[in-house]
Amino acid sequence: MKNFRLKGIIKIFLLTALIFLLFFFLFVEDQIVISLLIFPIIIYQIYSLFKLVDTTNRELSQFLLGIIHSDFSQSFYRKSPDKSFNELHATFNEIIDKFQKIRIDKEEHYQYLLTVMQHVGIGLIAFKVNGDIDFINEFAKKLLKIKYLNKVKSLNKIENNFGDLLLNAKNGERKTVELNFDFDSVQMVVSAREFKLRGEWYKLISLQDIKGELEENEMEAWQKLIRVLTHEIMNSITPISSRAGTVTTRLEDSSEIGKEENDESLEDIKNAVSTIKRRSEGLINFVDKYRSLTKIPKPTIKPFKINLLFNRLSLLLDKKISESGITFSIKIIPDELIVKADVDLLEQVLLNLLINSIQATANSDVPTIDLTAFKDISGKINVQIKDNGKGISEEVQEKIFIPFFSTKQSGSGIGLSLSRQIIRAHKGSIKVSSKINRGTTFTIRL
Repeated sequence: MKNFRLKGIIKIFLLTALIFLLFFFLFVEDQIVISLLIFPIIIYQIYSLFKLVDTTNRELSQFLLGIIHSDFSQSFYRKSPDKSFNELHATFNEIIDKFQKIRIDKEEHYQYLLTVMQHVGIGLIAFKVNGDIDFINEFAKKLLKIKYLNKVKSLNKIENNFGDLLLNAKNGERKTVELNFDFDSVQMVVSAREFKLRGEWYKLISLQDIKGELEENEMEAWQKLIRVLTHEIMNSITPISSRAGTVTTRLEDSSEIGKEENDESLEDIKNAVSTIKRRSEGLINFVDKYRSLTKIPKPTIKPFKINLLFNRLSLLLDKKISESGITFSIKIIPDELIVKADVDLLEQVLLNLLINSIQATANSDVPTIDLTAFKDISGKINVQIKDNGKGISEEVQEKIFIPFFSTKQSGSGIGLSLSRQIIRAHKGSIKVSSKINRGTTFTIRL
């Protein structure tokens, strides 16, 4: 008998016949001895039937337990005289091979990601909500000057509360942190991201070293500022030095010349002193303007409807706009758009930009200025001032936010620099887009 089904049918048939005979001899023929002989045979047939079924159940259970415990080392390659069992074994083996391939692919992918995470130029730390470290890459160890890390709170030894800062960092939060070591310091941007894995919450912290970048930007900023300061100071000091020399020469010669010539010398001295006074006042004014750039008040952030601010600006500039023949339009999307900012500081920035646009459109045939506010796809508030004026060259665009740089003869060069500092104090950005004779657009993103 080589077929499982045939075996099962025969065993059930025999079991049924034996039960029938048992009842026949016990109740009809009253043959108790024969009945007692048949009874053990019935028990054996029941046992063999259950054993036949149990063999399949054990193999199926073994297969399912292997899957549950991710044990794919088992195999079912043994031959059976029953064809149906061989088919079942072949199916089991095929499924196990599939799972083994998936597991190998996952392991390779995991090793690939692990290698990437170990070699990126950003420190990465992943830990559970209780602070147990799950992963830390080599760059993070190098940045923090540690060899191993088991608990986030251990980082409190590096800097007071640094470990607590990472542990309590909120999802999406970014902070700039400076860590001081014995002979060195590190400035970094700390970013946090939460995620759920296998039903448990984890936190991923990225540490980006920005000290080198900050030093490079700082050096570049200082060089630009020194060039501007040198230019402005030299413009004031040169005539002062020249005129002071004139005064000294005239005073030395005054004792050796006649009255008529002496009167002429006095007039030269007066002119020289007047020039010295004027240039000194200009230098003092320059220093005052520089001081104003370093004393920007901290913004008082409050929500307000931006249409109210736009209406105020329209009233303030109504006379200038009408006198210049400018077509001025306001557009807000949606109409009741709410902005969180310091309304007075933002008004100062927009007023400065609008006045620049009015001056830029002075020679336009049909001057237009558009003031627009909208929310972009990332949810940030954008305020744009667009004009069809003379435009700004690419070379000048790179310099317009530098303190004291101005293309206007009477310009102070602090308006746009001050505006950018105000917007940065709001954690926003301001940029310019312009082409010669095709207008200019300033975009503020809050």
